[in-house]
Amino acid sequence: MSPRVVFWVSSSIRALLIVIATGIAAYLWGAVTGLLLGFIAMSGLVLLQLFYLQRLADWLDNPTSSRLPDGWGAWTDIFSRLYKSRRGDEKNQAELTEWLARFRQAMTLLPDGVVIMDDVLFLEWCNPAAESHLGLSLAKDKGMRVTNLVRTPEFMDYIILGRYETPLTLSFRDRKLIAHIIPFENRRQILVTHDITESERIDMMRRDFIANASHELRTPLTVINGFLEIASLQPDLDITIRHSHLKLMTEQGERMQRLVEDMLTLTRLESMDHLLRVETVDMRGLLEQIFQEAEALSAGRHQITLEIDGPDIRGSKDEIRSALTNLVTNAIRYTPEEGKIHISWINTPQGAKFSVTDNGIGISPEHISRLTERFYRVDKSRSRETQGTGLGLAIVKHVLLRHKAQLLIDSTPGVGSKFTVQFPANIAIEE
Repeated sequence: MSPRVVFWVSSSIRALLIVIATGIAAYLWGAVTGLLLGFIAMSGLVLLQLFYLQRLADWLDNPTSSRLPDGWGAWTDIFSRLYKSRRGDEKNQAELTEWLARFRQAMTLLPDGVVIMDDVLFLEWCNPAAESHLGLSLAKDKGMRVTNLVRTPEFMDYIILGRYETPLTLSFRDRKLIAHIIPFENRRQILVTHDITESERIDMMRRDFIANASHELRTPLTVINGFLEIASLQPDLDITIRHSHLKLMTEQGERMQRLVEDMLTLTRLESMDHLLRVETVDMRGLLEQIFQEAEALSAGRHQITLEIDGPDIRGSKDEIRSALTNLVTNAIRYTPEEGKIHISWINTPQGAKFSVTDNGIGISPEHISRLTERFYRVDKSRSRETQGTGLGLAIVKHVLLRHKAQLLIDSTPGVGSKFTVQFPANIAIEE
């Protein structure tokens, strides 16, 4: 039965009871007394309804389930239903608040920027990624027009033209962004920004790497193809010249092989699937092998010394060998004959330290920050003479990153260079 029917039935019964009581009183004590008692009873009933109406009005000013009053008669059922309805509203409100909090938390954790604007582009809400991308501050900029905060001609044109079906590529605050406005509801719009700065940098590195690798491979291939063409056109070529050509082709083939091996090594080091193989590295034995190889490469043209006073470490023996060998080999290649090269392995409070010091040609300060870039060469003609691939220091950088080590370079043109590898203290094996 509906509350309205219950209310009218209950009220009708009370009114009927009052009429019957009035009739009985009039019969017993006279008509005047009966009517007076009936008037008093009816007035009390009306005042009671007015009292509950006032309590209901007071509750409607602050409708919480804990403040809902108790009632009498039909009001009991009315207040009971209001209580259930209010409890349901409070439950729904709590669920809505929880979902809203989860939504905002999810939006906060998104790597893409999200800006909610009204129909005239006033800022209503944004996540931290949008603050970072666009230089916004929700606390300070809420209620301000977004076009006054993001002042770039391409963004203004995008807003004015209103062609939101096509995303906008935007350069802003040293970032490259893809911005897209999505209208929703009737009076709101969402601005989504995606930062492509890093992916653009990686794409540029990849293009440069392919171009440089192609250039590096083209030179030896040109030499080999040229000599093969001469051999095919001149089958009676002098044996001395033929041997000279074969020697040069062999050197160029070995150069291509080293280049391919270095590129494969770099690819392996950069691969997320290539996990670091941690093992105990006998640094004394390893450095003595590197020292012997260095003397063989130098062939007596340099004075090479070795100092070992450091601990064994934990890491990848093959990767550490590759990195340290590259540093020693570079010192030999870029140090003139009769030069001095000192290799040291010592322990420091910061951790074990490997260094290679030479009195070679040195490096100008403007080149030092770029030495670990792929195919970067300070002197290209000198690199061709030394048969370098241009990838050695790039390999060193990635090996050290995997071992959480640092490469420090100190060099002066005409005086010499010192390349230092500082390993973290926690990989040393205490005796």
